[in-house]
Amino acid sequence: MKLLLVASDPMEFRGILTVTAQPRKVDVAVDWARCGGINGHEVLLVANGVGRKRAAAAVDVALPNFPADRVISTGFCGAVDPQLVVGGVVVGTLVAAAGQRFGALAVASPRAFALGVVWTVDQVARSAEGKRTLRAAGGSVVEMEAAGVAERAEALQVPFSCVRAVTDLAGEDMANDFGAALRFDGHFDTMRIIGDALRHPAARLPELIRLQRRGARAARALGEFFADCRF
Repeated sequence: MKLLLVASDPMEFRGILTVTAQPRKVDVAVDWARCGGINGHEVLLVANGVGRKRAAAAVDVALPNFPADRVISTGFCGAVDPQLVVGGVVVGTLVAAAGQRFGALAVASPRAFALGVVWTVDQVARSAEGKRTLRAAGGSVVEMEAAGVAERAEALQVPFSCVRAVTDLAGEDMANDFGAALRFDGHFDTMRIIGDALRHPAARLPELIRLQRRGARAARALGEFFADCRF
């Protein structure tokens, strides 16, 4: 089976790359792309920045070069279900966005994972209150790209799945304003984030360190999951 995996940033693929056989660069008109093999499947990993438009563009560019049997939105997410833990893997049963719903195919794995509704939003979900609103609407996790991937997969008639790993919890507020540091090219301005954090070091620097550690944990969890995943 040929699998197209779409994320926003290469860091989300760090764990997946460790279980990818012979990963190598490939010439695709996205920000970052690698191909290789995972568990007997031929895979193309692409990262094209934050947001559903950039994720949708990645699908449109990648599929003509790599006729995938399934398109998978993957990467990190925030929990809106308070039972989810950092590093927990969530397989989407449905992807929801404002006024839209997209079905998602199940996957199987001997690894532990949760099933749930993935909410795609246009802004970084910073507040616990906002996450509670999404939870009341039936959500399990929140992120910014899956609906873009799902919409293009549906239009192009390619089966779609969504596999995410949790980096922040339902009851947590974020001190750092990542949305204000999101550039037009779909990437975060790291220097701006650090500069803002240095102006409020007591609250913001520990959060950055915590999120970096959690990202590493979530990336490992995704790698372990995909290594044993069945489609």
